[in-house]
This record gives sequence, C-alpha cells and structure tokens, in this order.
Amino acid sequence: MQVKTDLMAELGLSVTEAARRAQIIGATIGVIADLGYRKATFAKIKERAGLSSTRMISYHFTNKAGLMQSVLSTVVETKNEFLKERTGGALDPADRPGYLRAHIETSIAFLRAYPQCVRVLTELAANADDADGWVMTKVLVDDMRVHGLARQLKQGQAEGVFGDFTPEVMAMSIAQAIDGVAAAHAADPSLDLEKYAREVADAFVKATAP
Repeated sequence: MQVKTDLMAELGLSVTEAARRAQIIGATIGVIADLGYRKATFAKIKERAGLSSTRMISYHFTNKAGLMQSVLSTVVETKNEFLKERTGGALDPADRPGYLRAHIETSIAFLRAYPQCVRVLTELAANADDADGWVMTKVLVDDMRVHGLARQLKQGQAEGVFGDFTPEVMAMSIAQAIDGVAAAHAADPSLDLEKYAREVADAFVKATAP
C-alpha cells in the first residue's frame, strides 16, 4: 500500500524522512494484513520494507506504540479521504440520513478498494490490549466503527429525522452488518459489493426512519 507523504511533510520532516516513514508504515500495514498483528515484528517489517536494519524503524518511530499510532492514523486518514473522493467532498454532515447511507456504502466499498486497511483495523481492534501497542488504539477504533456513528444517530433523533431507538445499539448493529459483509467478501471475492452496500444501506435507512 502506498502511503502519502504530504501530511508528514507538513509536520516538518524532510522529503527523505517523510518518504522513509511512509515506506515503513506501508510495510507495516502489509505485514499486519498478511501475517497478523502478533507476527508483525520489526524484523518482518524490515524485511518487507527492504531496510538494512531494524534500527531504521526505531529511529523514525522509537517503539512499537509510536509505529502503531502512525499506522492507525494512516488507515483512518485513508478511509476519510476515500469518503471524500466518493462523495466529491460534498457530503453534508447535517444531512443525517444521507450521511448514514454514505457511511455504510463507503465502508463496504472500502473493503474492495483497501482490503489491507480493513484487515489492519480488525487486527488492531483484536489486539488493543497489547502492552507494547498504542494505548489509544481501542478508543479510536471503537470511535471509528461505532461511537462516531452513534453520535450522528443521536443528533438526528434530536432533529427529528431519525426514529426511536438506542443509538449505540443501532450503530453496533450497523458495524456488525458491515463486518458480516467483510467476512462474506473474504470467503468469496466475487461478491457483488455494490449490491450488498445498497441493500444494507436501504435496510438501515428504513430501520432508522421516524
């Protein structure tokens, strides 16, 4: 996976430093996606990135927690950019039903466009208790998958555009439905994701209607 260097350059890094960090993050994403979080050692990442020594990883990220923070931030930013591209940057957060549909359809489309990122998110969530990992991993993954959407649903209820339900329960149900599509797609890559996305979105737009 290619990792953009624009953001890192904005942090005051040189072009060379930004490129090296992006190379290491991309290699880490690939290793986690292929081998799983627990097997994503600095040695494996060094090998995937084509580095001469694991010290180059430590130089740029200090420790595993710092690296995983950057990996998660990159995946989150990739998904946000994907949403902007699919909606032409015109998605209005005030359009709660439209936001809900876009969230579901984009999350499912993301499965095909960035399968490595999806697997990395799953692995990070499953290993959030790693003492050497980034302490904020669970908080951010949960917010991305459930709590952020729950806030949108709650706000929509306050505005009268959504019906009566428990926002956290509905948001979790949506997340689990998307997870189910991910599992089905992993078992059968020929799955018609556009159809699944449309029908899952239709179901939850109806379920949340006033």
